[in-house]
Amino acid sequence: MNAPVQLNALRAFEASARHQSFSAAAAELHVTPAAVGQLVRSLEDWLGTPLFHRASSGRARLVATPTAERALPDIRAGLDRLALGWQRLQEGSANGVLTVTVSPAFAAKWLLPRIDRFQSAWPDTDVLLDTNHKPVDFVAQHVDIGVRYGAGHWPGLTADKLMDEEIYPVCAPALAGQRGRLRQPADLVRETLIHDLSMDGHAGFPTWDVWLDKAGVTGTATARGLRINNSAAVLQAAAEGHGIALARSVMARDDLAAGRLVRLFPHIAVASALAYYAVYRPECASLPRLAAFRDWLMQEARG
Repeated sequence: MNAPVQLNALRAFEASARHQSFSAAAAELHVTPAAVGQLVRSLEDWLGTPLFHRASSGRARLVATPTAERALPDIRAGLDRLALGWQRLQEGSANGVLTVTVSPAFAAKWLLPRIDRFQSAWPDTDVLLDTNHKPVDFVAQHVDIGVRYGAGHWPGLTADKLMDEEIYPVCAPALAGQRGRLRQPADLVRETLIHDLSMDGHAGFPTWDVWLDKAGVTGTATARGLRINNSAAVLQAAAEGHGIALARSVMARDDLAAGRLVRLFPHIAVASALAYYAVYRPECASLPRLAAFRDWLMQEARG
């Protein structure tokens, strides 16, 4: 077998079978439908047997033959392994693209204000930042490393703790400066409370009920107020005077330092049950680009 030619033909065959269409396969492979059709025909000629039943009309123009259907699982597994091998060859270099996955809020409030320091230290590494609320498949989506917020356990991934954090109320300086308005924690229940729904329902995610209970305020209704599903937007709403937010210290650090927000009742310390972790596949731990970024994250977190 002429391996390079037939490898392209196998890709064309697999994509055509999955889409039941040469045109859809061509769009995925970034070639013309005629090229896909020619590759599939060359494979059929080499094998001496058809791989598809072809129809001139109908929803499914291509239907794989029973022989082709039996072969497809092995072909797909082989193509997946080849793709993974090629990815590992690329990962072995200190140069190239590093794919990093983080939440949109963590990117906005912590990573992006600092990323230029990594780029200065590693100018030959291009960072591809994937901001996503939901956990991604590191293999399928070719992710190198990510930062996740949780209890530290994600199947198939190594998790190195970056930062613990506190939770506390914050508001705009103008609101905090109003005499007599916010003298004790119980005063908060008369204010508009801003709720962070970015991880709503996640065990351990900090809520107003948790903070108020720690502050000794019980038996009060806290469900009403402004509800936002992005942690960065929660802080922005508080900075603009729309209410009082329950801040996570990692997210709020720069806003507090810049004076955009004021921490209320700083004598009350409440630790979050969750923390930030650098996560990656254990088999990739020693890859130069990944190791450099992980070490940089650790250094920034300590700073």
